[in-house]
Amino acid sequence: MAHIQLGVLHGDGIGKEVVPAAVRVVDAAVSAADAGTIEWVELPFGRSAIESHGNPFPDETENALADLPGWVLGPHDNAAYPPEFRAETAPGGKIRKRYGLFANIRPAAALPGVRAMRDDIDVVIVRENTEGFYSDRNMFIGSGEFMPTRDVAMAVGVVTRQACERIAHVACQIAVTRRKRITIVHKSNVLPLTMGLFLETCREVAKQYPSLSVDDEHVDAMAAHLVRGGDFDVVVTENMFGDILSDLAGELSGSLGMAASLNASETQAMAQAAHGAAPSIAGKNRANPTAMFLSAAMLLEWLAQRQHNRHLQGAAVRIRRAVAGTLAGGVATADIGGLASTSEFTETVLARVIRRG
Repeated sequence: MAHIQLGVLHGDGIGKEVVPAAVRVVDAAVSAADAGTIEWVELPFGRSAIESHGNPFPDETENALADLPGWVLGPHDNAAYPPEFRAETAPGGKIRKRYGLFANIRPAAALPGVRAMRDDIDVVIVRENTEGFYSDRNMFIGSGEFMPTRDVAMAVGVVTRQACERIAHVACQIAVTRRKRITIVHKSNVLPLTMGLFLETCREVAKQYPSLSVDDEHVDAMAAHLVRGGDFDVVVTENMFGDILSDLAGELSGSLGMAASLNASETQAMAQAAHGAAPSIAGKNRANPTAMFLSAAMLLEWLAQRQHNRHLQGAAVRIRRAVAGTLAGGVATADIGGLASTSEFTETVLARVIRRG
């Protein structure tokens, strides 16, 4: 039986509700699947860490995460931090850059019992997480965004062959386990060098997976196809495009409160729901914890694959089935048309996690 240490960072706003709920669900699933035990290492992070340590991402947390295989990160509201911290890279961005979490995997699938704009959507968006058009993470020192004069602002986009190759391999490996189709999303018609390199490199990598069907789409056309009802399996794209498309896909599948996400390197992974801290409903027991539950299940699955641990895989399956069964049974939070509170939804999922095989 495995004994695994995982970090837990509650974050801000509804993070203080949905992250503890996810910890309870993971513990119950791991126990029910005879997968060993999880030792949770609680670490200071976010607004509370500013108050206790003078920094939203203190050295204590940075050093501890370096020794952990994975962790759960709650949403954070850096826009509400004191001015000196708002000007810095967001804590989540710092973590992704510090630990090289280059792959952001965001599935979006409609579930029974949830009113979705597209009840047939089932797609995984694989987003390159370290460079592209996001200026907060594409320079060794400082930001890729700058102002040469007070009236001119500029941003640098970075695309490297190495980063394209490794994200393409992740996307292809996922596609092999699904419907064996991969779509490369780019904008090479107006960005022929950066997006041309991305497209060319992804196509070259995909040739190493002969079972896959490969096509490509411009990002604006892709957004239209997602809304209109195109049938896509695995989508691989650059940082900003992936962020936008995955939020769109999450909303089409029911709500951003449903949108799970995993950030991973070859050696570490972070479960992080795609939604924000939702300060307007924080502390009101109204938040939807589904995305956090499903993100935690993705983390267990990632660990299971690397440790060849079928029991951890079973724990992940228990969580996904329990969430699906809860929603299909009519228990849902307000954002998806239900009446359940955060705690009521969590208790129902817990009960299903324990009793399902």
